[in-house]
Amino acid sequence: MTEKRDRGDTMTDDGFDQIFPLGEPNDAYAQYFIGQSYNAPLTGGSVPVANITFEPGCRNNWHVHHGTEGGGDQILMCTAGSGWFQAEGEDPISMQPGSVVRVPAGTKHWHGAKAGSWFSHLAFITPGGDVRNEWLEPVADEEYDRLAQSGDHA
Repeated sequence: MTEKRDRGDTMTDDGFDQIFPLGEPNDAYAQYFIGQSYNAPLTGGSVPVANITFEPGCRNNWHVHHGTEGGGDQILMCTAGSGWFQAEGEDPISMQPGSVVRVPAGTKHWHGAKAGSWFSHLAFITPGGDVRNEWLEPVADEEYDRLAQSGDHA
């Protein structure tokens, strides 16, 4: 059976326009975010896809996706705004609409909006065995604030 979702409201009160719904406040995971995020589930099934939107300055904690049998990789596709992705020990990646990042299972990482921009990405996890998420410490303000000084090409 084909699953279809209504686009719904796609603009924030601040005029951030995007092609997918903003969704509801991401209250179920609020403890793992600094700032407000929103979650709009787009599909269910074996590969659920969600549009996650971050208000300016919002980011999630460091975390790791786990899985076996090919599962647990996370795919992030920026659809609107501007954000950051960073894997532990690597330089941060500036994400703009059209940017795609594959995060291999077992990789400690975080992602979120730039300080002056809303940011939306589609997120999904590859299916497999024992797929789960491990939430870790918040991204330190000092670490995040350094990104604002490094510009869009860090």
